[in-house]
Amino acid sequence: MYQYDQYDQRIVDERVAQFRDQTRRYLSGQLSDAEFLPLRLQNGLYVQRLAPMLRIAVPYGLLSSAQLRKLAHIARHYDKGYAHVSTRQNIQLNWPQLEEVPDILAELASVQMHAIQTSGNCIRNTTTDQFAGVAADELEDPRPWCEIIRQWSTLHPEFAFLPRKFKIAVCASEQDRAAIHAHDIGIELLADGAGGHGFKILAGGGLGRTPVIGSVVCEWVDRQHLLTYLEAILRVYNQHGRRDNKYKARIKILVKAMGVEAFREAVEREWAALKDGPSTLTDEEIERAKSFFTTPPYARLDAAATGAALGERCAADPIFGNWVARNTTAHRTPGYRAVTISLKATGVAPGDITDRQLELLADLADNFSFGELRTTHQQNMVLADVEETALYALWQQLQGAGLATPNIGYITDVICCPGGDYCSLANAKSIPVAEAIQARFEDLDYLYDLGPIELNISGCMNACGHHHIGHIGILGVDKKGAEFYQISLGGSQSKEAAIGKILGPSFSQEDVPDVVEKLLDTYVNLRQEEETFLQTFNRVGIEPFKERVYAKTH
Repeated sequence: MYQYDQYDQRIVDERVAQFRDQTRRYLSGQLSDAEFLPLRLQNGLYVQRLAPMLRIAVPYGLLSSAQLRKLAHIARHYDKGYAHVSTRQNIQLNWPQLEEVPDILAELASVQMHAIQTSGNCIRNTTTDQFAGVAADELEDPRPWCEIIRQWSTLHPEFAFLPRKFKIAVCASEQDRAAIHAHDIGIELLADGAGGHGFKILAGGGLGRTPVIGSVVCEWVDRQHLLTYLEAILRVYNQHGRRDNKYKARIKILVKAMGVEAFREAVEREWAALKDGPSTLTDEEIERAKSFFTTPPYARLDAAATGAALGERCAADPIFGNWVARNTTAHRTPGYRAVTISLKATGVAPGDITDRQLELLADLADNFSFGELRTTHQQNMVLADVEETALYALWQQLQGAGLATPNIGYITDVICCPGGDYCSLANAKSIPVAEAIQARFEDLDYLYDLGPIELNISGCMNACGHHHIGHIGILGVDKKGAEFYQISLGGSQSKEAAIGKILGPSFSQEDVPDVVEKLLDTYVNLRQEEETFLQTFNRVGIEPFKERVYAKTH
């Protein structure tokens, strides 16, 4: 992983000292709320419903064991003993005391972490595939490109005050596990057929009040020109994006208003002046970024032998076998697997993890996965490099800590924002709905029979739970002061990305599990052999689901 140099460390340390003084002046009354607002946002600090919330940057979701232990310490001593994994692969603290936030930032700086640009109208954390570097379907490791983008975009003065927040995602695999079509800029690595790699660039994607699937603005950008092309897009957005209405300020609105062709032409004009300028990437700079993501010292294993032994162990212990089948993924290195750690146990807010669990994962990362761990935008965690012979020992320790729920990719693997329990923007609570759905569908045999289903919940139209691109999406809405929930179907974050279609009138909180059950019953009745929920929906459309759910009202 990337390691700070002396300049990185000095910048982060000086930012901590600066914010400490700003916080002191605010608490003493020398700064007003309005004056403190942009200062705290630049350091990832929100004011939520009941307490501040601090969002900690986790670049492209990669953490060291030392950083995990520091997060555990911070959660225990400065919060209520837990942290939350967000859909941008970041870590959030929901209960810090404002006067202690500078101390938290200083603790983070001691392990090369910060909260810079996790809030505000700037380029946020660049995200990617949680299996980057180990995925069997990968063209190349996307993390060096994410690091190049991170270094370019962090504290870039031209992009510190954009019309609105800006999100970038990178995909380098056959399957899109980074949801690039739902980002302000989506980047897909491609091969040219002659051994070279370049990029397809999408722009204007995003969720929120106006969900839009991104449009292709350039079919091919040579790798040395990645940053200059991104800079051209940002310049067009900075110049022409609306600043008079924050609900119409995202780049998706600009692309739609200009039209894709006109937007592309404007970007090309900007690019012509930037293409061979200072941001042009040299081979040396690309190799420097790649040097931080070297192949670990994998053991040379007999894949056939380890696979056979694993199969025997799974057959002897079906509970372990279920976990292996659902929570581990093929690895490009023979004899290894990537392990997804579910943070979706029933009764626990999706994405929450305790201080003790963080410390355990730090130990497990050291013992089983070269001292590293990843966060995912599905709000889980990943140990990417586990020997197949070590899976049983790992599973036993995860099981003892409540971290071995075998549900990855199934309906109880819910993506869920903090909702009205915490967020001051939310119209409705999200967590109780997620917990009710998890409790209703705890039967694993039924879960596996349903097959892969992505269920996403957002407490408001800001769509932090990505409900628009869930196979089943649930949105909290305000209905004359009461909390209700609108349901959509058919969303997808894949390369065949789609925005879900609204089912109809909203439902009360207590009705949501019954409605989801009716949707699943309809799917089971209509599906053809081996069809997934999404495939069935795309074949039959929304009407059969609507007829079943609203049958009593007609």
